[in-house]
Amino acid sequence: MKISRLVPCALAIAVLAAPFARAQAPAAAARPSGFRGEFLAQQEGVEKEILGLAEATPADKYGWRPAPGVRSISEVYIHLAGGNYLLGGFAGIKTPDGLDQEMEKHVTEKAKVVDELRKSFAWMRAGIAAMSDADLDKTVKFFGRDSTVRGVLLVAANHEHEHLGQSIAYARMNGITPPWAAEQARQMKEMMEKMEKKPAPAPAAK
Repeated sequence: MKISRLVPCALAIAVLAAPFARAQAPAAAARPSGFRGEFLAQQEGVEKEILGLAEATPADKYGWRPAPGVRSISEVYIHLAGGNYLLGGFAGIKTPDGLDQEMEKHVTEKAKVVDELRKSFAWMRAGIAAMSDADLDKTVKFFGRDSTVRGVLLVAANHEHEHLGQSIAYARMNGITPPWAAEQARQMKEMMEKMEKKPAPAPAAK
C-alpha cells in the first residue's frame, strides 16, 4: 500500500482519537483507578454522544419509528434510561424511589426524555463512584444466574452502546448528522486543506 493512501487513514484516526484524549486528561485524576475508572471513562464518552444526539434530534421527530411495532426515538432513549436503572440495580446501586416502570409509554416529550437520560447517567456514575474495588467481585443474581458486579456493569456498557448505535441509525434515517461526526468531518477537512497548501519538500541533492 502506498504511503499516500495511508495518510488519510492516519488523519482520520487522529481526528477520532483527539477528543477522547483531551477529555481523559483533566477527568482522569477525579476518577477511581482500575476497572471502575475505566467504566466511568467509557460512561462519560457514551453519555456525551447519546445526549448530544438526543439534543440534536428535533422534538417533532421523537415519535418517529422505522416500522410499526418497533420502538420510536423517544422509546429507545427511555428504554436506555430504564436499562441503566435496571442493570445498575442488579449491580447493587439503590434504585431511585418512585421510578415509573412504564416510562416508555408516559415520557415522550423531548425535554422530559433528555432529562430522564441525564438523571439515569448521573445516577449510574454516582453509584459506580461510591463502590469499592472489592465490590466488583461480589456475586449477584442476574436474571436467575450467578454473576459478579463487574459482569453486570459490562452488560450495562454493552446495552448503552447497542442503543447508541440504534439511535445513530435512526438519526441518519431522518437526515440528522450526529454532532461528533459533523465535528470530525470539519476537522478532517481542515487537516486535508492544510496538507494541500503545504509546499512539497525540495528534491534531495544527488
